[in-house]
Amino acid sequence: MPLDAARNSLVLPILGLLVEQPAHAYEVTSRLEARYPHLKIRRSSVVTLLKSLADGGLLLAGTPESVAGRPARTIYRPTDAGITLFRSRVREALTETAPASADFLTAVAYLGILPAAEAIAVLRARAERLRRETPALPPGLPEIQMIEAHYWLRVLATEITWLTETADRLTGGDLEVLA
Repeated sequence: MPLDAARNSLVLPILGLLVEQPAHAYEVTSRLEARYPHLKIRRSSVVTLLKSLADGGLLLAGTPESVAGRPARTIYRPTDAGITLFRSRVREALTETAPASADFLTAVAYLGILPAAEAIAVLRARAERLRRETPALPPGLPEIQMIEAHYWLRVLATEITWLTETADRLTGGDLEVLA
């Protein structure tokens, strides 16, 4: 698989959708568009990525089949290596992506693929990192002069709260992962 294909932002959601349910390219594209309206998705890109992931051993491409007179379609499903990469990419995105980013949101969708203890540790580590990295506002300035900074601090505080509460819910058994 070309190195640039592995870093494509669509790889994580494509693998995630295929872990949930094997599918053909058209179905993957439709599900991506429905679930991730914030992503730029072109069917040609999805087809190319599916082939690259299959060539790289991350997906298994089934024998093309025609159903109800439709064109033959290849059903893709993740291999063990694909699932391993998927878990790694989820872990990486939950740990390293920017706060309130589309990449973080996509990774959150697949938090349940991680074992509970790992999910809890990743969420707590991210919350702690964000606490450390949250800037302090300069004293003495009227709020309106730093209104965007106040907004961003609120966004960070909300993410930290969500991370902490979700980790607590996983710890307490109120929320269960699939792994």
